[in-house]
Amino acid sequence: MAELSSNLLFAAFILYLVSTFIFAGSIKGKADTRNYKGWAKAGITVTIIGFAAQVGYFITRWMASGHAPVSNLFEFTTFFGMMLVGAFIIIYFIYKASILGVFTMPIALLIIAYASMFPRDISPLVPSLKSHWLQIHVTTAAAGEAILAISFAAGLIYLLKFIDQTKASKRTFWLEAILFFLISTVGFVAVTTGFSLADYKADYTWVNKDGAEETASYTMPALFGPHEAKLTAGEGMEPLIDMPAFINAKKFNTVIWSVLAGFVFYGLLRLVLRKRIGAALQPLVKSVNLNLLDEIGYRSIVIGFPVFTLGALIFAMIWAQIAWSRFWGWDPKEVWALITWLFYAAFLHLRISRGWHGEKSAWLAVAGFAIIMFNLIVVNLVIAGLHSYA
Repeated sequence: MAELSSNLLFAAFILYLVSTFIFAGSIKGKADTRNYKGWAKAGITVTIIGFAAQVGYFITRWMASGHAPVSNLFEFTTFFGMMLVGAFIIIYFIYKASILGVFTMPIALLIIAYASMFPRDISPLVPSLKSHWLQIHVTTAAAGEAILAISFAAGLIYLLKFIDQTKASKRTFWLEAILFFLISTVGFVAVTTGFSLADYKADYTWVNKDGAEETASYTMPALFGPHEAKLTAGEGMEPLIDMPAFINAKKFNTVIWSVLAGFVFYGLLRLVLRKRIGAALQPLVKSVNLNLLDEIGYRSIVIGFPVFTLGALIFAMIWAQIAWSRFWGWDPKEVWALITWLFYAAFLHLRISRGWHGEKSAWLAVAGFAIIMFNLIVVNLVIAGLHSYA
């Protein structure tokens, strides 16, 4: 059953990739209405089949493990990707915006590829995770974040069309920074796969924040090592920099390698394109309706915000009370969930009462997604806390 689950996830990944190219084809065929509708219909059909395959993955993994597969970083992130695709399908049938598929599907692909770099073994749950409230909390929070992420795709498309690419400016700089972040995700997949194929491994002993000695196994060269690290096994290098004990140095090291790989890939793309990546993508969005994108972004947040409120705050506090006998403990994950909630609450306030539409709204949508990704990547991987198991 576990093998079937993996095969279904792989099939979903391939179908999402195919649908991306089909949606891109619909943009080229937009001048011919009949051709455009054919491409768009084919794209959403393949997307739905891929989504069905990923739902099959989720069900079969649940059957194999005996619990909802949302208990580690691989499972949660693949579920997040599935919810993102599900949210896109719903939004597509409301607005019929094929251009959204050109950008949403690659984001879903990156999320699933990112998840696949983490251990996929099915293991028994620790006591704090044996609660139906955990499943309710995590699935609802992921669904809320996925709906909110649609606003990022709409906002990114808006900015790609709206920003003047004929001259360098602060706007072009920050837009390139957003695209660099997406490319760094590809870098993470590349370096993880590369060092895995090279079978790189180095073991270190280190001292945790309680003063006790622990061991850590690195699968990438240790640019940043754990606190007071000493190499004990393998042919690895001594860490260039020792990190404080409260930082998960192994995962921070992975983030740094991903950023370095991102710089390499970004530099190569700039050399090939001989222009900013935003400028290269702008022709793809030249015919989009900015008012429609603004509407999609706003509606996504209006729907996603209450769902996120339920999952990431209310249901999370109920589970925290069951697992740790307190509703709130200022754990890093809890703090950043609250920051995310406050940000989107501020977005709605500025949109409704101050009239922040158009470009301002698009930038806020992009910033909100950056906070979600910081919570997913940095808080989970780097900052030690009660959610470090994820």
